Amino acid sequence: MRFSWPDKRCVWLALNTIPGLGSSAFRSLLERFGDPEAVLEADPGELRKVEGVRKEVAQRIAKGEFGCDPVEEMRRVEGCNARLITYADPSYPALLREIHYPPMVLYAKGKDIPPDQSFIAVVGSRNATHYGLKTAERIGMGLARRGVGIVSGLAFGIDAASHVGCLRGRGFAVAVLGTGIDVVYPAANKGLFEQVADQGTLVSEFRMGTPPEPRNFPIRNRIISGLSRGVVVVEATKKSGSLITASFALDQGRDVFAVPGSIESYKSSGTHWLIKQGAKLVETTEDILEEIGHGAAVGEENHRGGRFSGTLIDTDSSEKKIHQVLGPYPVHIDEIVRISQMDPGEVLATLMKMELKGFVKQLPGKMFVREGPNG
Repeated sequence: MRFSWPDKRCVWLALNTIPGLGSSAFRSLLERFGDPEAVLEADPGELRKVEGVRKEVAQRIAKGEFGCDPVEEMRRVEGCNARLITYADPSYPALLREIHYPPMVLYAKGKDIPPDQSFIAVVGSRNATHYGLKTAERIGMGLARRGVGIVSGLAFGIDAASHVGCLRGRGFAVAVLGTGIDVVYPAANKGLFEQVADQGTLVSEFRMGTPPEPRNFPIRNRIISGLSRGVVVVEATKKSGSLITASFALDQGRDVFAVPGSIESYKSSGTHWLIKQGAKLVETTEDILEEIGHGAAVGEENHRGGRFSGTLIDTDSSEKKIHQVLGPYPVHIDEIVRISQMDPGEVLATLMKMELKGFVKQLPGKMFVREGPNG
Protein backbone atom coordinates (compact mmCIF):
# COMPACT_ATOMS: atom_id res chain seq x y z
CA MET A 1 0.00 0.00 0.00
CA ARG A 2 1.32 3.45 -0.90
CA PHE A 3 0.97 6.40 1.45
CA SER A 4 1.53 10.13 1.10
CA TRP A 5 3.60 11.63 3.90
CA PRO A 6 4.08 15.38 4.55
CA ASP A 7 7.19 14.63 6.61
CA LYS A 8 9.54 11.63 6.54
CA ARG A 9 9.43 11.51 10.32
CA CYS A 10 5.74 10.60 10.00
CA VAL A 11 6.80 7.38 8.26
CA TRP A 12 8.89 6.43 11.28
CA LEU A 13 5.99 7.27 13.57
CA ALA A 14 3.63 5.20 11.47
CA LEU A 15 5.76 2.07 11.57
CA ASN A 16 6.60 2.63 15.23
CA THR A 17 2.92 2.55 16.19
CA ILE A 18 2.10 -0.77 14.50
CA PRO A 19 0.67 -2.97 17.30
CA GLY A 20 2.92 -5.93 18.07
CA LEU A 21 5.99 -4.63 16.23
CA GLY A 22 8.94 -4.48 18.63
CA SER A 23 12.18 -2.60 18.15
CA SER A 24 14.13 -5.77 17.29
CA ALA A 25 11.77 -6.67 14.42
CA PHE A 26 11.68 -2.99 13.38
CA ARG A 27 15.48 -3.01 13.02
CA SER A 28 15.38 -6.26 11.08
CA LEU A 29 12.86 -4.74 8.68
CA LEU A 30 15.11 -1.72 8.14
CA GLU A 31 18.07 -4.00 7.43
CA ARG A 32 15.99 -5.92 4.88
CA PHE A 33 14.14 -3.05 3.13
CA GLY A 34 16.36 -0.03 3.79
CA ASP A 35 13.89 2.51 5.24
CA PRO A 36 10.41 2.66 6.84
CA GLU A 37 8.73 3.83 3.63
CA ALA A 38 9.93 0.75 1.76
CA VAL A 39 8.70 -1.42 4.65
CA LEU A 40 5.20 0.06 4.44
CA GLU A 41 5.08 -0.56 0.70
CA ALA A 42 6.31 -4.16 0.92
CA ASP A 43 4.22 -7.24 0.19
CA PRO A 44 2.96 -9.11 3.32
CA GLY A 45 4.67 -12.28 2.13
CA GLU A 46 8.02 -10.49 1.95
CA LEU A 47 7.47 -8.93 5.37
CA ARG A 48 6.85 -12.35 6.92
CA LYS A 49 10.28 -13.55 5.74
CA VAL A 50 11.91 -11.14 8.18
CA GLU A 51 12.81 -12.68 11.52
CA GLY A 52 10.50 -11.63 14.34
CA VAL A 53 7.66 -10.42 12.10
CA ARG A 54 4.53 -12.46 12.80
CA LYS A 55 1.76 -12.97 10.26
CA GLU A 56 -0.71 -10.61 11.95
CA VAL A 57 1.95 -7.91 12.27
CA ALA A 58 2.85 -8.22 8.57
CA GLN A 59 -0.81 -7.79 7.69
CA ARG A 60 -1.16 -4.70 9.87
CA ILE A 61 1.88 -3.15 8.21
CA ALA A 62 0.56 -3.89 4.72
CA LYS A 63 -2.90 -2.52 5.55
CA GLY A 64 -1.56 0.56 7.34
CA GLU A 65 -3.24 -0.29 10.64
CA PHE A 66 -1.34 2.23 12.73
CA GLY A 67 -1.82 2.73 16.46
CA CYS A 68 -2.54 6.42 15.88
CA ASP A 69 -2.69 9.00 13.10
CA PRO A 70 1.03 9.69 12.43
CA VAL A 71 0.38 13.13 10.90
CA GLU A 72 -1.73 14.25 13.85
CA GLU A 73 0.87 12.83 16.25
CA MET A 74 3.55 14.88 14.50
CA ARG A 75 1.43 18.01 14.89
CA ARG A 76 1.08 17.34 18.62
CA VAL A 77 4.84 16.88 18.96
CA GLU A 78 5.55 20.19 17.28
CA GLY A 79 2.72 21.85 19.20
CA CYS A 80 4.47 21.29 22.53
CA ASN A 81 7.88 22.41 21.21
CA ALA A 82 9.18 18.86 21.14
CA ARG A 83 10.85 16.92 18.32
CA LEU A 84 11.43 13.39 17.09
CA ILE A 85 14.78 11.64 16.98
CA THR A 86 14.68 8.55 14.80
CA TYR A 87 17.10 5.64 14.94
CA ALA A 88 18.60 6.85 11.63
CA ASP A 89 19.07 10.42 12.88
CA PRO A 90 22.74 11.47 13.36
CA SER A 91 21.73 13.02 16.70
CA TYR A 92 20.47 9.66 18.04
CA PRO A 93 22.66 8.89 21.13
CA ALA A 94 25.47 6.52 20.13
CA LEU A 95 25.46 4.53 23.40
CA LEU A 96 21.72 3.93 23.12
CA ARG A 97 22.22 2.30 19.71
CA GLU A 98 24.27 -0.43 21.43
CA ILE A 99 21.52 -1.85 23.66
CA HIS A 100 19.48 -4.93 22.77
CA TYR A 101 16.14 -3.15 22.27
CA PRO A 102 16.78 0.51 21.47
CA PRO A 103 13.72 2.74 20.93
CA MET A 104 13.35 3.34 17.19
CA VAL A 105 11.74 6.72 17.80
CA LEU A 106 12.55 9.06 20.66
CA TYR A 107 10.47 12.08 21.59
CA ALA A 108 12.71 14.86 22.90
CA LYS A 109 12.21 18.30 24.39
CA GLY A 110 15.02 20.71 25.22
CA LYS A 111 18.57 20.89 23.99
CA ASP A 112 20.30 18.38 21.74
CA ILE A 113 22.18 15.74 23.75
CA PRO A 114 25.89 16.51 23.24
CA PRO A 115 27.42 13.59 21.29
CA ASP A 116 30.73 13.78 23.16
CA GLN A 117 29.14 14.08 26.62
CA SER A 118 29.71 11.34 29.22
CA PHE A 119 26.66 10.49 31.32
CA ILE A 120 26.12 8.65 34.58
CA ALA A 121 22.67 7.49 35.67
CA VAL A 122 21.68 8.11 39.29
CA VAL A 123 18.64 6.19 40.54
CA GLY A 124 17.06 5.15 43.80
CA SER A 125 14.06 5.23 46.09
CA ARG A 126 11.11 7.55 45.51
CA ASN A 127 10.54 7.67 49.26
CA ALA A 128 14.15 8.46 50.13
CA THR A 129 15.69 9.40 53.46
CA HIS A 130 17.39 12.73 54.05
CA TYR A 131 20.72 10.93 53.75
CA GLY A 132 19.74 9.51 50.35
CA LEU A 133 18.48 12.83 49.00
CA LYS A 134 21.56 14.70 50.16
CA THR A 135 23.88 12.07 48.72
CA ALA A 136 22.10 11.98 45.33
CA GLU A 137 22.18 15.75 45.04
CA ARG A 138 25.88 15.92 45.90
CA ILE A 139 26.77 13.14 43.48
CA GLY A 140 24.83 14.96 40.76
CA MET A 141 26.52 18.25 41.54
CA GLY A 142 29.98 16.72 41.91
CA LEU A 143 29.80 14.90 38.58
CA ALA A 144 28.34 17.94 36.81
CA ARG A 145 31.22 20.10 38.02
CA ARG A 146 33.60 17.57 36.52
CA GLY A 147 31.87 17.64 33.14
CA VAL A 148 29.75 14.48 33.49
CA GLY A 149 26.03 14.69 32.75
CA ILE A 150 23.31 13.02 34.81
CA VAL A 151 20.55 10.74 33.54
CA SER A 152 17.59 9.83 35.72
CA GLY A 153 13.83 9.44 35.66
CA LEU A 154 12.44 12.69 37.16
CA ALA A 155 10.58 10.72 39.84
CA PHE A 156 10.26 11.88 43.43
CA GLY A 157 13.20 11.20 45.72
CA ILE A 158 16.62 10.18 44.42
CA ASP A 159 15.83 10.90 40.75
CA ALA A 160 14.74 14.47 41.41
CA ALA A 161 17.60 15.11 43.85
CA SER A 162 20.22 13.99 41.32
CA HIS A 163 18.69 16.23 38.64
CA VAL A 164 18.68 19.19 41.05
CA GLY A 165 22.33 18.58 41.93
CA CYS A 166 23.29 18.33 38.26
CA LEU A 167 21.52 21.59 37.38
CA ARG A 168 23.05 23.39 40.36
CA GLY A 169 26.44 22.19 39.20
CA ARG A 170 25.61 23.60 35.73
CA GLY A 171 25.73 20.16 34.18
CA PHE A 172 23.65 18.59 31.41
CA ALA A 173 20.65 16.67 32.76
CA VAL A 174 18.66 14.08 30.81
CA ALA A 175 15.29 13.02 32.24
CA VAL A 176 13.82 9.82 30.78
CA LEU A 177 10.05 9.88 31.20
CA GLY A 178 7.65 7.01 31.73
CA THR A 179 4.89 9.12 30.15
CA GLY A 180 4.36 11.08 26.96
CA ILE A 181 6.73 14.01 26.51
CA ASP A 182 3.77 16.35 27.12
CA VAL A 183 2.79 14.79 30.46
CA VAL A 184 4.33 16.12 33.68
CA TYR A 185 4.59 13.33 36.24
CA PRO A 186 4.62 13.68 39.14
CA ALA A 187 2.76 16.98 38.81
CA ALA A 188 4.67 18.39 41.80
CA ASN A 189 7.87 18.18 39.72
CA LYS A 190 6.57 20.62 37.10
CA GLY A 191 9.21 23.22 37.96
CA LEU A 192 12.00 20.67 37.66
CA PHE A 193 10.44 19.34 34.43
CA GLU A 194 10.63 22.81 32.92
CA GLN A 195 14.14 23.45 34.22
CA VAL A 196 15.47 20.22 32.69
CA ALA A 197 13.79 21.12 29.38
CA ASP A 198 15.49 24.52 29.54
CA GLN A 199 18.98 23.39 30.60
CA GLY A 200 19.06 19.77 29.42
CA THR A 201 16.77 17.29 27.67
CA LEU A 202 13.55 15.42 28.36
CA VAL A 203 13.18 12.18 26.41
CA SER A 204 10.47 9.53 26.08
CA GLU A 205 9.65 6.63 23.79
CA PHE A 206 5.94 6.83 24.58
CA ARG A 207 3.34 8.50 22.39
CA MET A 208 1.95 11.93 23.16
CA GLY A 209 -0.49 11.96 26.05
CA THR A 210 0.63 8.58 27.44
CA PRO A 211 -0.34 8.52 31.14
CA PRO A 212 1.94 7.25 33.93
CA GLU A 213 0.98 3.59 33.73
CA PRO A 214 2.99 1.33 36.09
CA ARG A 215 4.24 -0.92 33.28
CA ASN A 216 5.90 2.04 31.52
CA PHE A 217 8.54 2.67 34.15
CA PRO A 218 10.43 -0.65 34.04
CA ILE A 219 10.40 -0.33 30.24
CA ARG A 220 11.94 3.15 30.28
CA ASN A 221 14.66 2.04 32.73
CA ARG A 222 16.60 0.36 29.92
CA ILE A 223 16.93 3.81 28.30
CA ILE A 224 18.22 5.37 31.52
CA SER A 225 21.03 2.83 31.69
CA GLY A 226 21.46 2.75 27.90
CA LEU A 227 22.28 6.45 27.73
CA SER A 228 24.88 6.15 30.48
CA ARG A 229 28.42 4.92 31.07
CA GLY A 230 27.31 3.55 34.42
CA VAL A 231 24.46 3.47 36.92
CA VAL A 232 24.74 4.66 40.53
CA VAL A 233 22.11 3.28 42.91
CA VAL A 234 21.95 5.60 45.92
CA GLU A 235 19.19 4.13 48.06
CA ALA A 236 16.95 1.17 47.26
CA THR A 237 15.26 -1.87 48.76
CA LYS A 238 15.71 -5.33 47.28
CA LYS A 239 12.38 -4.96 45.44
CA SER A 240 13.13 -1.51 44.08
CA GLY A 241 12.79 -0.67 40.39
CA SER A 242 16.30 0.75 40.66
CA LEU A 243 17.62 -2.81 40.76
CA ILE A 244 15.88 -3.38 37.43
CA THR A 245 17.88 -0.47 36.04
CA ALA A 246 21.06 -1.98 37.50
CA SER A 247 20.19 -5.30 35.85
CA PHE A 248 19.73 -3.57 32.49
CA ALA A 249 23.09 -1.87 33.02
CA LEU A 250 24.83 -5.21 33.52
CA ASP A 251 23.19 -6.65 30.41
CA GLN A 252 24.32 -3.60 28.44
CA GLY A 253 27.90 -3.85 29.67
CA ARG A 254 27.68 -0.72 31.81
CA ASP A 255 29.32 -0.16 35.21
CA VAL A 256 27.15 -0.53 38.31
CA PHE A 257 27.86 1.53 41.43
CA ALA A 258 26.14 1.51 44.82
CA VAL A 259 26.20 3.90 47.75
CA PRO A 260 26.26 2.17 51.16
CA GLY A 261 23.87 3.22 53.88
CA SER A 262 23.11 2.35 57.47
CA ILE A 263 22.78 -1.36 58.24
CA GLU A 264 19.68 -0.37 60.21
CA SER A 265 17.98 1.18 57.18
CA TYR A 266 15.96 -1.26 55.04
CA LYS A 267 16.09 1.36 52.28
CA SER A 268 19.76 0.51 51.83
CA SER A 269 19.19 -3.25 51.69
CA GLY A 270 19.16 -3.20 47.89
CA THR A 271 22.36 -1.18 47.56
CA HIS A 272 24.14 -3.45 50.06
CA TRP A 273 22.98 -6.47 48.06
CA LEU A 274 24.42 -4.92 44.89
CA ILE A 275 27.75 -4.36 46.63
CA LYS A 276 27.80 -8.01 47.71
CA GLN A 277 27.18 -8.97 44.07
CA GLY A 278 30.19 -6.96 42.92
CA ALA A 279 28.91 -3.43 42.35
CA LYS A 280 31.56 -0.79 43.01
CA LEU A 281 31.07 0.86 46.38
CA VAL A 282 30.84 4.64 46.07
CA GLU A 283 32.10 6.91 48.84
CA THR A 284 33.24 9.81 46.66
CA THR A 285 32.61 11.23 43.23
CA GLU A 286 36.18 10.23 42.48
CA ASP A 287 35.22 6.55 42.84
CA ILE A 288 32.91 6.96 39.84
CA LEU A 289 35.26 9.10 37.77
CA GLU A 290 38.18 6.72 38.23
CA GLU A 291 36.10 3.74 37.13
CA ILE A 292 34.93 5.42 33.92
CA GLY A 293 38.37 6.92 33.29
CA HIS A 294 37.18 10.51 33.34
CA GLY A 295 40.01 13.04 33.73
CA ALA A 296 42.01 14.30 36.68
CA ALA A 297 40.61 15.92 39.79
CA VAL A 298 39.53 19.56 39.49
CA GLY A 299 39.41 21.52 42.73
CA GLU A 300 38.81 20.22 46.21
CA GLU A 301 35.70 18.19 46.88
CA ASN A 302 34.18 16.82 50.00
CA HIS A 303 33.55 13.11 50.39
CA ARG A 304 30.07 13.19 48.87
CA GLY A 305 30.90 15.01 45.69
CA GLY A 306 29.97 18.65 46.40
CA ARG A 307 32.46 21.47 46.87
CA PHE A 308 32.10 23.76 49.85
CA SER A 309 33.55 26.93 51.26
CA GLY A 310 33.47 28.30 54.76
CA THR A 311 35.15 27.87 58.12
CA LEU A 312 35.51 24.42 59.62
CA ILE A 313 34.15 23.68 63.07
CA ASP A 314 36.29 24.79 66.03
CA THR A 315 37.74 21.55 67.38
CA ASP A 316 37.76 22.84 70.98
CA SER A 317 34.19 24.10 71.09
CA SER A 318 30.86 22.57 72.04
CA GLU A 319 30.22 22.43 68.31
CA LYS A 320 32.67 19.55 67.98
CA LYS A 321 30.84 17.53 70.64
CA ILE A 322 27.54 17.90 68.80
CA HIS A 323 29.16 17.32 65.43
CA GLN A 324 30.53 13.99 66.68
CA VAL A 325 27.03 12.94 67.74
CA LEU A 326 25.46 13.82 64.40
CA GLY A 327 25.79 11.95 61.13
CA PRO A 328 24.00 11.57 57.81
CA TYR A 329 20.91 10.13 59.52
CA PRO A 330 18.57 12.31 61.63
CA VAL A 331 19.12 12.39 65.42
CA HIS A 332 16.52 13.75 67.87
CA ILE A 333 17.59 16.66 70.07
CA ASP A 334 16.95 14.61 73.24
CA GLU A 335 19.38 11.98 71.97
CA ILE A 336 21.96 14.70 71.24
CA VAL A 337 21.63 15.95 74.83
CA ARG A 338 21.96 12.42 76.21
CA ILE A 339 25.04 11.44 74.18
CA SER A 340 26.87 14.76 74.42
CA GLN A 341 26.10 15.09 78.16
CA MET A 342 25.63 18.82 77.62
CA ASP A 343 23.01 21.12 79.11
CA PRO A 344 19.81 21.17 76.98
CA GLY A 345 19.95 24.95 76.68
CA GLU A 346 23.57 24.83 75.52
CA VAL A 347 22.74 22.12 72.98
CA LEU A 348 19.87 24.14 71.54
CA ALA A 349 21.95 27.33 71.34
CA THR A 350 24.87 25.48 69.72
CA LEU A 351 22.60 23.77 67.19
CA MET A 352 21.13 27.14 66.20
CA LYS A 353 24.61 28.58 65.75
CA MET A 354 25.74 25.57 63.70
CA GLU A 355 22.61 25.78 61.53
CA LEU A 356 23.35 29.43 60.74
CA LYS A 357 26.88 28.41 59.71
CA GLY A 358 25.49 25.70 57.48
CA PHE A 359 26.98 22.82 59.51
CA VAL A 360 23.65 21.38 60.67
CA LYS A 361 20.20 21.02 59.14
CA GLN A 362 17.06 20.83 61.23
CA LEU A 363 14.32 18.46 60.05
CA PRO A 364 10.70 18.19 61.26
CA GLY A 365 10.20 16.72 64.73
CA LYS A 366 13.33 18.33 66.26
CA MET A 367 15.60 16.03 64.27
CA PHE A 368 19.07 17.17 63.14
CA VAL A 369 21.64 15.96 60.60
CA ARG A 370 25.12 17.02 59.57
CA GLU A 371 25.55 19.45 56.68
CA GLY A 372 28.33 21.49 55.10
CA PRO A 373 32.11 21.02 55.03
CA ASN A 374 32.17 18.54 57.88
CA GLY A 375 28.96 16.75 56.91
